[in-house]
Amino acid sequence: MTRIGLLGGSFNPAHGGHRAISLFARDALDLDEIWWLVSPGNPLKPTKGMAPLPARLAHARKVARRAPIRATAIERQLRTRYTIDTLRALRLRYPRHDFIWLMGADNLAQFSQWKNWRGIAHLMPIAVIARPGYDAVAHGSEAMSWLRRFVRPARQSADWTNWRVPALVLLRFRPDPRSATLLRQADPLWHREYEATRVRDPLTRRYVV
Repeated sequence: MTRIGLLGGSFNPAHGGHRAISLFARDALDLDEIWWLVSPGNPLKPTKGMAPLPARLAHARKVARRAPIRATAIERQLRTRYTIDTLRALRLRYPRHDFIWLMGADNLAQFSQWKNWRGIAHLMPIAVIARPGYDAVAHGSEAMSWLRRFVRPARQSADWTNWRVPALVLLRFRPDPRSATLLRQADPLWHREYEATRVRDPLTRRYVV
């Protein structure tokens, strides 16, 4: 079985912070690969200011270069809009892979707003990576009040394939101030350089449009 960490998001744009936490998670969880699920459209984020999917995927692949990270827009082919549906489809499509869901503490803070978030927790283990400024609100969130009983010690993180779900592990990571919001503010037209780029998805082998 191949051990895969799944990190979802808009990646608008992807940046070194995404890469750093992915490589940290790879070591902590003894992963073979990390897949960045570049979302066609996040239901909880406004569409204004969202760069085209091909540009976001092309840039994410550039950031992930020479690392065990695959940036993919497979949700476009799966025709899934919500994380729970994507994860179910991936489990069916890749039965020889073990998956763990990766997310930052900022996402845990609003996890209870996600469609069928408890279903996600029952589907696969979750690893939450600390984010500067979000830990307190994440630990006091509605989702965490339910998930707290399922927390596993960080020292056991490499054994996640043996856990019975729901299972949650909290991973401490050195603070990284980089964010997509700050990058967009500094360069709102960052995606222009990818307008003429044709990008093939590494999982589906199809060009993304």
